[in-house]
Amino acid sequence: MALAFTVSAVRAAPGVVVSLASVGDRVRAQNPDLAAARLRIREALGRMNQSGRLANPEIETSVSHDPRYRERKLEIGFTQRFPLTNRLRLEKQVTLAEYKASEAEVREVERQIIAEAREGVVNVLAIRQRRELLNQQSALSKEFAHFLAGVAAKGEGSPLDAGQAKLEAASLSLEMRQLDASEVAAVGTVKPLLGMMPGETLLVSGTLPAPAIPAAGANPARRPDYQAAVLQADAAAKGVALEQAKRYDDVEAGVFAGAERTEEAPEGYDKEALVGLRFKFPLPLWNKNEGAIEEAQALKERRDKEANALARSIHLEADTARAEMEQWAKLLEELGGDLIPLAEAQAKAAEDAFRQGQGDIQTVFRNREKRLQLSAAKLDALLQFNLARVRHEAASGKP
Repeated sequence: MALAFTVSAVRAAPGVVVSLASVGDRVRAQNPDLAAARLRIREALGRMNQSGRLANPEIETSVSHDPRYRERKLEIGFTQRFPLTNRLRLEKQVTLAEYKASEAEVREVERQIIAEAREGVVNVLAIRQRRELLNQQSALSKEFAHFLAGVAAKGEGSPLDAGQAKLEAASLSLEMRQLDASEVAAVGTVKPLLGMMPGETLLVSGTLPAPAIPAAGANPARRPDYQAAVLQADAAAKGVALEQAKRYDDVEAGVFAGAERTEEAPEGYDKEALVGLRFKFPLPLWNKNEGAIEEAQALKERRDKEANALARSIHLEADTARAEMEQWAKLLEELGGDLIPLAEAQAKAAEDAFRQGQGDIQTVFRNREKRLQLSAAKLDALLQFNLARVRHEAASGKP
C-alpha cells in the first residue's frame, strides 16, 4: 500500500521532462523572455505598415463679409501634398529591412537562451553522473569497511583500519549529499529558461554524449545576430538615400471654388463664382538636410564595420570552442585508455594483497583515492567537452 501511494503521488506531481536534444523545443514554446522578444516583430511590422504613406489631404474654407453683411465671400479649397522624390518608396524599403532585422534579432535571443539552457542541462547531467560514480565508490567502500569490521571482530585485524574504512565510506556519502544540493541549484537555473511554473518538477533525462569533434569552420551567415547586422547595414544604406531624398520638401497642389457677392451702386449687387488651381513649390535655399545626410552616412559606415567585426568574432569563437574540444577529447582518450584502467588494476591488486595479509591499509586507501580522482577527472573532462560543444554549436548557429 505504501508503494502504491508513493507511485500515485509521483504520477500526480506535475513535472517537465527534457533532454539535451529537446531543450531547444521547450525554450521556443515556453520561455517568457522569448515570447516578449517576439513582440519586437509586431512593433517593426506596425512601423512598416505606417511608412510610405502620403500626408492626409486638407480642406480649407474662408468666409468674409462687410460690417453691414451686404458683401459676402465664401471660398472652399482642397489641397494635397506630394513628394518630389521617391521618399515614400525609400521609407518603405528602410522599414522593411528593419522588420527583417527584428526577426533576426528575435532569433538571436532564442539562440542565446537555448545555449544557456543546454549548458544548464549539461551541468545537471554531469552532477548526476558524478553522483552515480560516488555511489559506486561508496558501495565498494562500505563492502570493504564491512570486511575490515568482520576481520577486526575476529581479532585478525586492526579496529583502526576498520574505522578508517568506515570514515572513507561516510565521506563519500557526505559528498553525494553535497552533490544533491548542487543539482538542486543547477536545476534552479534551468527552470526559468524553460518557462516552468512554481511547483513544477524538472526531470532531466539522458546522459552526457560521447565526444565527437565537429567539422572545422563556421558560416557567419547562419548566425541570426550576423543576419541582423547585415540587414541593419542594408537599412542604413537605404537610410542615406532616404535622407538625400528629404532635401526637397513636398509640393502642394489643390483646387478651390468660391462665390462672391459685391455691391455696385446704383445698379445693385453682382454675384461671381470662381474655380481655380493652387500650387506651392518649396525652395531648398536654407535647409538642404546636410546634417541628417552626414549622420546617415556615418551610421552606414559604422554598421558595415560592425557586421565585418561580428563575422570575424564568430569565426574566432567557433575555432576556439573546437580547439578546446580537441584538447578535452585528447585528455578523455588518455584517461580512458591508459590511466583509469591502470588505477583500477592497482587498486584491485592493493586490496587483494591486503586481504591476503601482504599489504597495508594505507596503500589501499591511496590507490582507491587515486582511482576516484582519475574517474572524477574523466567526468570533468567530459563535462568541459560538452560545454565547449554547446558553445561551438551556438557559435555555428546550429538550431
